[in-house]
Amino acid sequence: MAAPRPLARFWEWGKNIVCVGRNYAEHAQEMGSAVLREPVLFLKPSTAYVPEGAPIPMPAYTRDLQHELELGVLVGRRARAVPQAAAMDHVAGYALCLDMTARDVQKECKRQGLPWTLAKGFTGSCPVSAFVPKERIPDPQSLKLWLTVNGELRQEGDTASMIFSIPYIISYVSKIITLEEGDILLTGSPKGVGTVKENDEIQAGIHGIVSMRFTVERPEY
Repeated sequence: MAAPRPLARFWEWGKNIVCVGRNYAEHAQEMGSAVLREPVLFLKPSTAYVPEGAPIPMPAYTRDLQHELELGVLVGRRARAVPQAAAMDHVAGYALCLDMTARDVQKECKRQGLPWTLAKGFTGSCPVSAFVPKERIPDPQSLKLWLTVNGELRQEGDTASMIFSIPYIISYVSKIITLEEGDILLTGSPKGVGTVKENDEIQAGIHGIVSMRFTVERPEY
């Protein structure tokens, strides 16, 4: 019988990273995008994970790598077409995540009507904090998120400002993609996204819960 996989190290074995775009109105506005009536979804591969302590790689094909700070919701058991009322029963816990984005590449993809994979799905595009058990966050819609670059405050946000709530997101996604244990949902970024450069230090946290630190590096390949 296989040993249970530790949720505390979800980035080592979790399969799917499902991301929700434009889930904060002010971020949609700063991107010049319309506020949507339904979530916009995109995926990252599991090779996007970067645990704290490892560097964030800067892809060679971008000149505008940007940070997007997001609350991640970790799935604890299989979810298929789950109603909103039961959605939180499928949550194991949370992690703070970065949706690293090659913004110049994304703009070109949008211009050509192409998918965002080059801009969002590259190796190392999803740095994550330590796992936070569900019991430590009784209300995930009342969290304050923050991010600094080289000590300068860039992003601050409150999860109460999400357009689509976490139960809604779980229910919506599970009707399209069957969610499995170890999968994570990125719930959108508040305003303040910005460019990072080689050797920049990113620090971020959920106030009173968890924090994390990363350095941006340019790989040799």
